[in-house]
Amino acid sequence: MNIDKSKWTKVKFGDVAIQQKESVDIETTHLNRYIAGEHMDTEDIHLRKWGIVGDGYLGPAFIRKFEKGDVLYGSRRTYLKKVAVADFDGITANTTFVIKANEKIINPKLLPFLMLSDGFTKHSIENSKGSVNPYINWKDIANYEFLLPPKEEQARLAELLWVVDDVGEREKEVKERLSELRLLIIENHLNSSENNMRLGDCLIVKKKKSKAPHSIEKYIGLEHIESGVFFTDNFDNASSVLADSYIFNKGDLLYSKLRPYLDKAIIASFDGICTTELIIYDVNAKSSKEYILNVLHSKKFLDYIVDKSFGTKMPRVSQELVSDFSFYLPTIEEQDDILNELKMITNSINVVSHQLNHCITLKLVLINKIF
Repeated sequence: MNIDKSKWTKVKFGDVAIQQKESVDIETTHLNRYIAGEHMDTEDIHLRKWGIVGDGYLGPAFIRKFEKGDVLYGSRRTYLKKVAVADFDGITANTTFVIKANEKIINPKLLPFLMLSDGFTKHSIENSKGSVNPYINWKDIANYEFLLPPKEEQARLAELLWVVDDVGEREKEVKERLSELRLLIIENHLNSSENNMRLGDCLIVKKKKSKAPHSIEKYIGLEHIESGVFFTDNFDNASSVLADSYIFNKGDLLYSKLRPYLDKAIIASFDGICTTELIIYDVNAKSSKEYILNVLHSKKFLDYIVDKSFGTKMPRVSQELVSDFSFYLPTIEEQDDILNELKMITNSINVVSHQLNHCITLKLVLINKIF
């Protein structure tokens, strides 16, 4: 994009954005949805999550009303780039700026993209106050200066950015549908027969310990495993681990018995040691490790294991509870056929993920080219 900015005008953010300060009483308001910080995702202008007023979460800070079309901006830890366009009326905390575009000066559809630009974020970070939980004041953010194109060019650029965003949304939808299909295939097989068996009939527990100081190179803790993933390349230097650990080998199944709702189970792609909060499994000749891993990630198993977990602050499960899970296990040949079907869907998910990442990157490049 070769953009001629010779006719663009230098303005301040306070010229194009109007802070909204209408307050509401959560005890009497007719509004039924609220937005907290965790409902806004980094560099995502869409609201995908929200809370329901009356769920017991709201504190005294939740007094600010927003309307459909308003832009919400997280004023704390602004490096997180939490900017979202509201698609419903609701309530948020007074630490979230509620902003309307000054339509006399800026196209409203362009405003959220301006607020995602590197220049805007840099200014916001540099003018934030505090160290532990830094925040920006409105007067400081209002002083941000940038070049604004004429109105007709604003409309063209806004349309371009929203088209790229829309393509990304469609890719995201396809990815979600493929992921749902993948889960559905496993669920259907788990429930396809009354002739069930226990996971304990397939799994072989491994408990070989390594004592500190460790001679093994790689260490996996719970923090290295993302929820719902099947493999991980994340690890720490094992020599820095002071606690006793379990030894695992490439190809072993690792399952977290702590906070089972986080759905942490992988097949190891390297040799190493791990926290004792992970159970290490091999499998017998009746089953495939990849198939059992899909079982561990299934909704049926997750519902079962969360229901069986014990403890309040830090719920956990035992090896025995995992073993007691009952399910239908196809023959090895059938397992291979199912895995091949799942692999095709996974390959499609990977392709769509690549395209989605490309859309996200393109959008950010365009934003910073414009602003």
